Amino acid sequence: MLMNGLHIVAELCDCHCPPSLLRRADVLCGLCRTVCSVPGLTPLGELFHQFTAPDGKNAGATGAVILAESHLAVHTWPEINAVTVDLYVCNFTQDNRAIACSVYDRIAAAFAPRRVRRREIGRELPFAPEPSSGTSG
Repeated sequence: MLMNGLHIVAELCDCHCPPSLLRRADVLCGLCRTVCSVPGLTPLGELFHQFTAPDGKNAGATGAVILAESHLAVHTWPEINAVTVDLYVCNFTQDNRAIACSVYDRIAAAFAPRRVRRREIGRELPFAPEPSSGTSG
């Protein structure tokens, strides 16, 4: 049996979403719950934190949804209209790569970034051993 997974990490810059999505942990949590409530994903828990600026106003948020299939973590920087996303989806019984891409697409669309840097890391266990160089030690 092989565990297939897709790990997507991204920086979303120059976001043109409602300011509350960048500034309020409760709004960010609602978005993350929504995008993770798709068939094939099983949310197990969540933790979100509201940062506060020295003037007492909301300064950004960070949060994570823990999934049976791994996790979604999102961090916002409203002062520069930026967000980082870390999404990892894996499963023993099926290939959830399409689900991972769908979740990422939905969360990225909500932030409406003008610039994106996205990287994908394919992960699988067990992985094939690297060829031996013929030396030991």
